[in-house]
Amino acid sequence: MALISVSNNALQNITAVPASIPTGALILIKSITASASASISFVDGTDGVVLDSTYSSYIFKFINCHPASNNINFQFNLSTDSGSNYNVTKTSTFFMAGHAEADNDSYLEYISSYDLAQSTAYQPLAYTLGNASDENLSGSMQLFNPASTTYVKHFITNTNQNANSSNALNTYVAGYGNTTSAVNAVQFRMSSGNIDDGIIKLYGVK
Repeated sequence: MALISVSNNALQNITAVPASIPTGALILIKSITASASASISFVDGTDGVVLDSTYSSYIFKFINCHPASNNINFQFNLSTDSGSNYNVTKTSTFFMAGHAEADNDSYLEYISSYDLAQSTAYQPLAYTLGNASDENLSGSMQLFNPASTTYVKHFITNTNQNANSSNALNTYVAGYGNTTSAVNAVQFRMSSGNIDDGIIKLYGVK
């Protein structure tokens, strides 16, 4: 990569950026396709998954995740013991914007019942997700420095979904896993029933 300036339609000052400076490239690590799956887990060192100090942050992409059950939420949890237990203590906040297909309702609200306060429960990432044939969820989650043994583990998510009420819901969730142990596994699942279909991709941020 190079830094390039333009003056009078001419390229000037082409300077190479040192390799030590991150470029922000996404490196695909693992892609998992759901098929009536109870959960999808990414465990460091298993099936090609890297979730360690190789990258300072990781991004999960959710693509057309469709639930088998209606009126449920998509959720996740963290593990510090390679997936033996998904029970990291978390504190978080959850809010969303919504708009009805009929154009008769719109809203922006904080959902206190979906946030966590020092809880080991699974963190909801969606609200009243529908399971009709055209309803699904897509979005992303960024997890920062999961291998740290000094700091808590911050996460930020943004998803868009078709709610069971035929609303477009854009949800925002942020928080932290309150542990100084290295997080080495992440699991996603529906609050009830299977992930009927969909893809989750894991990227390292270079």
